[in-house]
Amino acid sequence: MSVTDLPTVNALLNGLATLLLISGFILVKQRKLEAHRKVMLAAFGCSVAFLVSYLYYHSQVGSVRFQGQGAIRTVYFTILLTHTVLAAVVPFLAAVTLIRALRERFAAHRRLARWTLPIWLYVSVTGVVIYLMLYRMPV
Repeated sequence: MSVTDLPTVNALLNGLATLLLISGFILVKQRKLEAHRKVMLAAFGCSVAFLVSYLYYHSQVGSVRFQGQGAIRTVYFTILLTHTVLAAVVPFLAAVTLIRALRERFAAHRRLARWTLPIWLYVSVTGVVIYLMLYRMPV
């Protein structure tokens, strides 16, 4: 695997994290708490792997310019701005939410998870959208 493959790997990790987050939400609603725990740990692991890969890629390549023009450029930068701002807080939200669950502080875990889940989902989904727009969209 070369460094040029990492954006695709990163998008796959984001997509997998999205599926795991949705599965974890469904499992907790079904009161399948052990399965929920395992799936959420996997989602956290995917996101950590993504972050490591993302940072390594950009340390090697630098930033990649968006080539689109016109209205799509505005759409791209709007998505990128909201994604970036929220992505900066997801690691902290996810870690604190996870720690509260592992310490069996479930009431505090639930209160924070109500915020963490939608933000984490948005960041994961828009990460895939940004990848598609930046690397797969015809210019």
